[in-house]
Amino acid sequence: MSQDLLKSGEIGFFALGGLGEVGKNMYVYEIEKQLFVVDSGILFPDEHLLGIDYVIPDFSYLEQNQDRIVGLFITHGHEDHIGSIPYLLKQVKIPKIYAAGIAVDFIEHKLNEHNLSSVPPIEEFKSYYKYTFKNTEVSFIRLTHSIPDMFGIVFRTPLGILFHTGDFKIDFTPVGPPAEYHKLTQIGQEGVLLLCSDSTNAERDDVIQSESVIGESINELFANIHGRIIIATFASNVYRIQQIIESAIKNHRKIAVFGRSMERAIEIGIQSGYIKVPKDAIIKAEHVSKMKPSEIVILVTGSQGEPLAALTRIATNNHRFIQAMAGDTVVFSSSPIPGNSEPINKTIDKLYRLNVNVITHGPIADTHTSGHGNRSDLKMMLSLLKPKMFIPVHGEHRMQRHHQDLALQCGVDKKNILILDNGDVAAISKNAIRLAGSVPSGEIYIDGTGIGDIGSQVIKERKVLSEEGLFSIIITYDSNTRKLLNHPTVISRGFIYMKGNEAITSNLSNEVESIIHQELNKKMINPQTIKQVVIDHLSQIIHKLTLRKPLIIPILVDLAQQS
Repeated sequence: MSQDLLKSGEIGFFALGGLGEVGKNMYVYEIEKQLFVVDSGILFPDEHLLGIDYVIPDFSYLEQNQDRIVGLFITHGHEDHIGSIPYLLKQVKIPKIYAAGIAVDFIEHKLNEHNLSSVPPIEEFKSYYKYTFKNTEVSFIRLTHSIPDMFGIVFRTPLGILFHTGDFKIDFTPVGPPAEYHKLTQIGQEGVLLLCSDSTNAERDDVIQSESVIGESINELFANIHGRIIIATFASNVYRIQQIIESAIKNHRKIAVFGRSMERAIEIGIQSGYIKVPKDAIIKAEHVSKMKPSEIVILVTGSQGEPLAALTRIATNNHRFIQAMAGDTVVFSSSPIPGNSEPINKTIDKLYRLNVNVITHGPIADTHTSGHGNRSDLKMMLSLLKPKMFIPVHGEHRMQRHHQDLALQCGVDKKNILILDNGDVAAISKNAIRLAGSVPSGEIYIDGTGIGDIGSQVIKERKVLSEEGLFSIIITYDSNTRKLLNHPTVISRGFIYMKGNEAITSNLSNEVESIIHQELNKKMINPQTIKQVVIDHLSQIIHKLTLRKPLIIPILVDLAQQS
């Protein structure tokens, strides 16, 4: 337990997700035995997590300490910060969720989809709100990101100010409300004890364009494209969706929307006032085919090459309403999430095969900008706040390392910087920060409706099946007469093609027959022992013959047990 790791008067900080990775953000501040939970996100799986829909944090620590939780504080409405809230609420009693603006709409929609029997109240805060708990005041600072209503969180404690940035970039010409830089300066002058800051772009020196520049670029692109436009972006990037709608209207084009998450985001954006669109500007799916190519913009999901998303289905000619055709231009108004480059490249390749023009962000056109600050943005945050202590969060380990270097350049003492992994507990006092130990943390896999019933062993088996295949052998015997009743039957799936490999399968069947005869002559017949002996023996022979290690499943049928 983290309170056992902390000395009297120390503050604890740890993450259950978000360190050493980009995703499933969940951070916990322990102040005077109270737990302040910041964000509850998901991680989108890479190609190694076969069949997994997404990954969530292990909530077991929070479950064991739920009586000490004062609330869940949400920085903003992106999936990697709110996606696991329904799963958290199924396991852990959260007294109240604190969220702002559009994040409230996204959370409410998510909770409705999950049909939870009871949900905690959602307290919608404004940037000037303050909440007082035992010796701790929580307040908020509006920052700029790729989604509206992104807030950094200020904890005023007996030891000093702690500031959690959330995701941010410095954008002096944002599309939405400006960041509250005066508040950052103010807490910097008061003195910040600890800064926990977004590390996503800590390696990037290049200029991160203002969101308003991307709007101008999209408008210019639309003005110069004469055929049909299909544009893909993140459904959660509400500002970008508004820019695309405005550019379509300026260029006298109607908009068709495809993809459930995109439709939902537009609906929520309209409700919250962040998306403004004339009623007749959006047309129904079935009307697309009746429009001239120069009169339509098709807004779709699938910017990350997701298998079932609208753009992927268009690229494979599997979409119900849209067939890609020569003269179409597909615009990617996004950048790859780490690990997603391969599926995106495959989608782009398929689009080229359909004789479609493809535009991605690059030297020719500014179609996307990151919502995360580059090195100079991170240094500005460090310079404004002048923190005594620093923990780089939200990023892979190398990003955290680069962010540490920036903090050193900005005057933070090396002994006051900690790079943590998920579960590591930092203990903070007025004058020192130390690694105090760890709490349980890990990954829980969501597979269909199953939560946590898929473990690392299942993933390992799926990997073996996908790469090496399956080899099964059916053995029928009678334990009373101790006789093998049939020649063992071989079944192969994804290992070898059985036609044309009769010699190998026959040889393996003979090997198993020999093993079974030996096992049936033993004093005790143990089915589990027989299975293990068969697996051990066959895996050696198969590897020698084929240099492969398929999943071997012996199936034993004892007719004495059947009667």
